[in-house]
Amino acid sequence: MDETVAEFVRRTILKIPMAEMMTILQAWDFLSENQLQNINFRKRKESVVHDLVLLCEEKRASVNDAAVLDIIYTQFHRHQKVWDVFQMTKEPGGDIDLFDMRQFKSSFKKILQRALKNALTIASKYHRIVKMDFRSRYLDSLKAIVFEQYNQIFETHYSTTPLQEGSLGLDINMDSRIIHENRIEKDRVQRITQEIFGDYPQPRLEFAQYKLETKFKSDLNRGILAERKEPLRCLVKFSSPNLLEALKSLAPAGIADAPLSPLLTCIPKKRMNYFKIKDK
Repeated sequence: MDETVAEFVRRTILKIPMAEMMTILQAWDFLSENQLQNINFRKRKESVVHDLVLLCEEKRASVNDAAVLDIIYTQFHRHQKVWDVFQMTKEPGGDIDLFDMRQFKSSFKKILQRALKNALTIASKYHRIVKMDFRSRYLDSLKAIVFEQYNQIFETHYSTTPLQEGSLGLDINMDSRIIHENRIEKDRVQRITQEIFGDYPQPRLEFAQYKLETKFKSDLNRGILAERKEPLRCLVKFSSPNLLEALKSLAPAGIADAPLSPLLTCIPKKRMNYFKIKDK
């Protein structure tokens, strides 16, 4: 086994937590079950890694084998990376059917030595691939938004408890007409919120970023800002462990008016969370 491949394998295995080591190595399916059983996983991690690399050298692991191990590790820890979305388009008049996945995998492996973007373009028979303004750590949520598969349960590491009426401990004797008006308004907000976000759990995104470029406008044609030729620039970033769920809860919680700004609610439809806003 080439020294470069051995070092790649060693570094990849070093990244794997000991609690996940056996699971990931079994998913890799390069080392046999008997070989894995002969490894003493109770030893220090450096010693375990050394033994595993020796086994890989005996089996003459290739670059492809090492790459598969790295891919499997990445799949187990996909939330630790920020994923970019690319849009693939075909030439006008081309076949609009989705490519055959088995044929795609076979073709993709043959041309993997080329640049990744070129490999994807050729293997999938698409005309071009364009990077979209859409990123997140949650790969499943990106796929759900891109392919409009919203009606599913998304993994969450944060528990949220919805506010209950009367949870603030307020005891106010309100006029029945006020209660009636509040109920009508609450139903309106709930209806609008459901129309915009649906009644399913929202895909997980951590942020949305807005860059604004605008000329200074004033009735007074004087001052430094009025004479400035360059546009004014500012950056606004909304962050949350689950941004879309947070936006969905704003109006029902009385924090914002319904409906919310289209700049906030258009994220799934536009498949973007990076926006540039300029003067018309």
